[in-house]
Amino acid sequence: MIVRIVGEGQYRMPEAAFAALNAIDHQLETAAAAGDEAAFHAALEQLAAAVRAHGQELPPEELTPSDAVLPGPDVTLEEARELLGEEGLIPG
Repeated sequence: MIVRIVGEGQYRMPEAAFAALNAIDHQLETAAAAGDEAAFHAALEQLAAAVRAHGQELPPEELTPSDAVLPGPDVTLEEARELLGEEGLIPG
């Protein structure tokens, strides 16, 4: 799976990281549904940090379609709600 962090780059994620990413994604969805902007942004930063920690950053010249896109840290809660699908930001 390829995850893009807007304004930063793309990361190839190992399958072993999916459980951790999905747990954080669930926290993010819960915060968004509750309208808790502080908790939402904390979960978004935690999710981005997990992607950086577990993923392999792709070189900028390697253009690969992304399976998931994490918004940048300046995203509003309303904008994020539009991005959240049935599976959150991280599918699976």
